[in-house]
Amino acid sequence: MTGVRFSRIAAAALAAFALTVGTSSAAVTIVMGTVAPTDSPWHKVLKQMGEDWKKVSNGEVVLKVLADGSLGDELAMVQKMRAGVLSGIAISGAGLPEIEPSVMAFQSPMMFDSYEELDYVRDRIAPKLETSIEDKGFVVLNWGDVGWVHFFSKNPARTLDDFRKTKLYIVAGDAKAENFYKLAGFKPVPLASTDILPMLQTGVIDAFDAPPLFALSGQFFGLAKHMSDIRWAPLVGATLVTKKAWDRIPAELRPKLLEAARVAGDKFRTEIRALSDQAIVEMQKRGLEVVKTTDAERADWQKEAETVWPRIRGSYVPPALFDEVKAIRDAYRAGRTAAKPGTAK
Repeated sequence: MTGVRFSRIAAAALAAFALTVGTSSAAVTIVMGTVAPTDSPWHKVLKQMGEDWKKVSNGEVVLKVLADGSLGDELAMVQKMRAGVLSGIAISGAGLPEIEPSVMAFQSPMMFDSYEELDYVRDRIAPKLETSIEDKGFVVLNWGDVGWVHFFSKNPARTLDDFRKTKLYIVAGDAKAENFYKLAGFKPVPLASTDILPMLQTGVIDAFDAPPLFALSGQFFGLAKHMSDIRWAPLVGATLVTKKAWDRIPAELRPKLLEAARVAGDKFRTEIRALSDQAIVEMQKRGLEVVKTTDAERADWQKEAETVWPRIRGSYVPPALFDEVKAIRDAYRAGRTAAKPGTAK
């Protein structure tokens, strides 16, 4: 996800305002940005986290959340964190690879077929990623997800070849991803998310891939009324704080705050996932057509998706880590199959 771009001066003013208003001089204030809309499920995670932090720290740590992309899109906020203007961010998998490319191991096309599978693998790989992210100057407070990415188009499209003929929106700012799309035969058009609606209207793009909640909240589906039922990949997310800001918090409070952050993330995870499914139903009520694929077509999608994996392995994700993710996934599937009644053990 990306958000509204503000000028550098306006962003700095907002951050300064958040640092000075409504807190005692003794409190440590963590200023956190997000492109999530106010009162959305992702915003609620941060609000809950802030309330819990205030309780467990007896008011010594205050969380100020700037929602709605008021500090720019995710890539702009990452830059602000590196510049010390911003303390933290609730970030999706669209921006997270800017900090840790290896997160793409979770977002490889059609690597996972369920949230249970994703959770099983992520729980076992997350500690390694968290260590790598900390080495880069950030602390992971919790992990989350935004939903399964689907392909939307103006005209009905069933196969990857159909989508290769479209002018496909992709997130601007990732030259490596743009090259991947081109190598896979697509016609990617890099844009900020704020440009999706007008570019659909003018025909600059005629397709995009995104989670249903994103398509619904931006009303993009109104101009691209066809959605493939293929779940291309989960778009993961995380809440991060700079290590510099984290180290300003008294050491004895940090474990309590980290636990509160993870509890808040877990509390809303089920709700967020349910809302993603509900978003599809709501869009169908307003004219969205879900394009159903046959088993044979789905097998073709899977085969072509796996041709992308070698480009992710070694480019975004170290080969050993990519192989470990796949091995853990395969072990989970083997265990699930063995647990079914009537199957050999």
